[in-house]
Amino acid sequence: MPESSSVTSGTGVVPDDSEAGSDAPATRSGDGAGGSAGAAAAGPAVVDRETLRLALVVGGLVLAVLLGFGLGRMNAPAGPARPGSATAGGVATGGADGGAHAHSPGTGAHTHDGATVTQGGGDGATGLSITSAGYTLVPSTELVAGRAGELRFQIRDDQRRAVTRFAVVHDKPMHVIMVRRDLSGYRHLHPTMAADGTWSVPITAPEAGPWRMYADFTAVADDGRQVAVVLGADLTASGAYRPRPLPAAATSATVDGFTVGYAGTPEVGKSVPLRFRATGADGAAALEPYLGAYGHLVALREGDLGYLHVHPEPVRDGDDVTFWLTAPGPGSYRMFLDFQVGGVVRTAEFTLTVA
Repeated sequence: MPESSSVTSGTGVVPDDSEAGSDAPATRSGDGAGGSAGAAAAGPAVVDRETLRLALVVGGLVLAVLLGFGLGRMNAPAGPARPGSATAGGVATGGADGGAHAHSPGTGAHTHDGATVTQGGGDGATGLSITSAGYTLVPSTELVAGRAGELRFQIRDDQRRAVTRFAVVHDKPMHVIMVRRDLSGYRHLHPTMAADGTWSVPITAPEAGPWRMYADFTAVADDGRQVAVVLGADLTASGAYRPRPLPAAATSATVDGFTVGYAGTPEVGKSVPLRFRATGADGAAALEPYLGAYGHLVALREGDLGYLHVHPEPVRDGDDVTFWLTAPGPGSYRMFLDFQVGGVVRTAEFTLTVA
């Protein structure tokens, strides 16, 4: 870290062809009239030189203050990023205050009690990087379209050590989202961890092409702090990739005989409530808690596949489940709502356009 620099600024010296002590008017030989005229002529010159000297002194002092302030800002100490601290790529809050934190855009009611919450994208979307907050996602998986396989990966710290301590958040220590780049084929998985820190879960990629995986977890750092992070990595399922266009925007979807609709219009940079309701043949569906909540909402942004994971308010509003969502920017999004009825988890999918 560079030490603070000091600036030494002296006052200017004004060249003067008169003798030292020229404050007194110069006397000249000659008659009185000539002497008086000489004194009168010398007076303004002395005053002008003194004024100039004073102006230079004041200007030098002002310049010294401004230079000192500027260099002080340039040399302001910047602490090293570490797990659990604020980083350039994210926002770290909470920790010592008992877990209370202000939500970054897009996170809504997504809470991590006692955890330092680190978000990735500068605009609130996460999962855009394979490394964040001192943690790195290291996948070791080969996907073959239509063939049963296994998703395997580790989370490593900034010393390349496999992380093995994770907090249980929403009933699981690790949440994995898989989606194809055209925003089809969504999967919400919960892998298990081996003693060496390798996570694994069975998976079959239904279609070939580029896929994106997101590891959503809360790691426990060496000093005991909990750091919530979302990391993303690209995977490829071998075979010919035939992308499908994004479905048209709609506020309702049908899945397994249930109709799920929502009310609310997300806005860029503003937290807006979205109220979801699932209905069946007999009316409002009897939603059951799933992973500690009455629903889980993931929104993925078309293009960069920025990730937003939003959990609902703990108390339902009648038959509705309310999520608070902040759109990080304009564009098209694909929303995936997981809900459980009769012990079966279903996923309703929506396309959303944010102006």
